[in-house]
Amino acid sequence: MVNLPLPKLEDYSISTRTGFLPDVPPLAALPDPYYAPWETTVSNLQPLLLSKKIRQVIDGLPVLSTDRLETEAEWRRAYLILSFLSHSYIWGDNAASEVLPAPISIPYLAVSKKLEVVPVATYAALCLWNFRPIFPDDSIDCLDNLATLHTFTGALDESWFYLVSVAIEARGATILPALLDAIHGARENNLDLVVSHLQFFAERLGELTHLLGRMYENCDPHIFYSRIRPYLAGSKNMAEAGLPQGVRYLDGSGDEPFRQYSGGSNAQSSLIQAFDILLGVEHRPTGDKKPEGPGPETPPQHGLKIHNFILEMRDYMPGPHRRFLEHLERVSNIQSYVKEHSSCGALTVAYDACLHMLRGFRDKHIQIVSRYIVLPAKEQRGMAVERLATTRPKPSVAPLGINLHLGYRAQPKGLARTPNNRSDLRGTGGTALIPFLKQARDETGEPSIGVWARRLLTDSRIALPGREAESVRIQGLAGQWLDSEDVGGICHW
Repeated sequence: MVNLPLPKLEDYSISTRTGFLPDVPPLAALPDPYYAPWETTVSNLQPLLLSKKIRQVIDGLPVLSTDRLETEAEWRRAYLILSFLSHSYIWGDNAASEVLPAPISIPYLAVSKKLEVVPVATYAALCLWNFRPIFPDDSIDCLDNLATLHTFTGALDESWFYLVSVAIEARGATILPALLDAIHGARENNLDLVVSHLQFFAERLGELTHLLGRMYENCDPHIFYSRIRPYLAGSKNMAEAGLPQGVRYLDGSGDEPFRQYSGGSNAQSSLIQAFDILLGVEHRPTGDKKPEGPGPETPPQHGLKIHNFILEMRDYMPGPHRRFLEHLERVSNIQSYVKEHSSCGALTVAYDACLHMLRGFRDKHIQIVSRYIVLPAKEQRGMAVERLATTRPKPSVAPLGINLHLGYRAQPKGLARTPNNRSDLRGTGGTALIPFLKQARDETGEPSIGVWARRLLTDSRIALPGREAESVRIQGLAGQWLDSEDVGGICHW
């Protein structure tokens, strides 16, 4: 590990100024008029969705070649456009479409292969490559200076939802060089340098938590729940929403398999995963508990892939960013260095402070999940029950044994409806939401060094009182939600 060179950010398409965001703002349009059919369609997305003509228009598009895309910015712009058009086609009518037509799927597969990212509306498409500064000379880590290039709904709420993540990425960019400097300082046994960088890290994490808390300012929970969230859905575990097998990307071969992908999730943020790697935070598959006491770990069987949602989400990151995390894992030494120098109070306090602030960030996200999903779901369920009560036939009309709830047609359809199975909790990135988020939060405190800090950071009752979720199945993205405090989910960290 010591002899392995530290990663250079520029080798992995990462900027020392903007982090995982492009160093130059994303293109607002493809320069070649050959791609005008794409640009015209995406610029009219809202009226096409409102009029239910989006599929008719996309079906009539020509199959454009990707050969005229030249720069990295143009490839990213094409990926952004095709991501919005594909999700609009799949979810933009009364029933989900199980096929994606050739005018979208053929170039989409080619662009995704080029960028080493899956053909679905990922975090990169929705956030990293979907912004513009209002005033180019001002900083992009300020929410007041950001606008989106595209949304599904045209609502300020949707723009704000994406831009909060953009601002977090921009504000967190300065942590990346400090992160590498801290690793170098540990290699050189420079205690003061490591302490100063960890202190800087903890302070910046506090700023990111503040930015996340600004979600409430311009994104209404009810608008997000009912209007925005459905378009963010992927095709994985979405049978009840109309995609039992996923989606076929038609390429003209006639033998296209069904594909299943999770949709956009903030777990696809390379920035947050880099924080975990630096601090030595390990995330287990959802539902797995930390082994009690010391003992040899059972090595995984060769070729057996255990479902670990956070690691799985790396497949949804742009290829260079994914490789950066892999390189960072091989050189990260902060946790071991702190353990070796645990007698240094300033070092252990700084390290535990970073864990505390990162855990606080995840606590804030759990609060947002509850407000944006749990409460609207509860209210919607209450309204459905109330409507049912006003339209329920008299007891003498319905034969005994008939469950009137099963035949009730006034409940929301598709992604917004309430599930019959109370244990079937679905998350926006393909996993159980609140159980996943709580476990990720609690795992954040496990590497803490100080005895008191470890007790504080690993006791979930201190940070978030309330009952823990019981057995929950891993499910699909933006699916169905219960009216329990333990469920919910926006694109989660």
